[in-house]
Amino acid sequence: MALFQRDPWIIDVFRTYSGEFHLYVRGRALEDQPLKLYEQQTFYQTLRNTWRAFKTDEIRRIPVRLTLPNGNFFETTTDSEGYFLFDIQTKTDLQDISDEEGYVPIVISFDEKNSAFAKAKSQQRISINKFTGETLVPPSTTAYGVISDIDDTIMKTGVTSFLKLRVAFNTFFKNFDQRSPFKDAASFYQLLHRGPSGKDQNPMFYLSNSPWNLYRYLEKFVDFHGFPKGPILLRDFPTPWDRTPKKERPHKEHELINILKHYPDQQFILIGDAGEHDTTYYTNAATEYPERVKAIYIRAVNHSKKMAAIKEMADAFEVCPVLLVKESSEAIKHARGMGWIV
Repeated sequence: MALFQRDPWIIDVFRTYSGEFHLYVRGRALEDQPLKLYEQQTFYQTLRNTWRAFKTDEIRRIPVRLTLPNGNFFETTTDSEGYFLFDIQTKTDLQDISDEEGYVPIVISFDEKNSAFAKAKSQQRISINKFTGETLVPPSTTAYGVISDIDDTIMKTGVTSFLKLRVAFNTFFKNFDQRSPFKDAASFYQLLHRGPSGKDQNPMFYLSNSPWNLYRYLEKFVDFHGFPKGPILLRDFPTPWDRTPKKERPHKEHELINILKHYPDQQFILIGDAGEHDTTYYTNAATEYPERVKAIYIRAVNHSKKMAAIKEMADAFEVCPVLLVKESSEAIKHARGMGWIV
């Protein structure tokens, strides 16, 4: 065994969303060991996982291939941070190859003809070259979609704490099973997922300003605490020398609008909190797409100035209901009264 053995090559495939004839799949190629996230980890194991999540060695400018269950494949190349994006039209109706929940299984692999791949394989840094994932293609029968923030909306994070110290402590020193969801939040989201018939498969989308490094951590949190499965949309933290053009909108607003554009015939319920800019992003989206947003639920936070400003904004907004709620039970009562859940 080499004294300084390099990490193996892996592809981290993020759960994303697509349309009937449109693939929109993200992931990242890394020299890394897959994270071992499990329940009841020791403090040291949690700290080690956090360190490894952020200490990444990207595989830059490498060709990768996406293969669908029917054998059709598409190719792209990773960027300077190892990220890749398939944003392409397909001839295949993806709904025809999705499961009952609307997910299409996909396989991402490295290009085996690439010289860098061949070198890594010769160094025994590649043992497998098939990395599985899935992308959501919502069934045409869904009643509506749900777009939700994560931090201080479903997970107690502390974004309004002094210097956001609570955010840092929770992120670096607490395992996913030790993080606290808000009371009845998972039940509310399951009701929304099942919709007015109780059997719908309404699509769920989760937004956060967290970096992609925390994707597996947040995915585990969502699954462990009983929230419906859905794409988790995070962001890349650019380096000082990054020349990638900046988006015209902030990350969460950009992803929100992208989802609305992606599903032009779908209505949505938007859920956020008063701690950051969710209300502004959501009301902007509702103003831009007035027939598309059924309601906006905003979770209250312990910050009097923020709450006063949000209440003033909510009271003046006329495009759709904007409800400030302290508990999920208040949102459940309203949604049930509107006939959106059973």
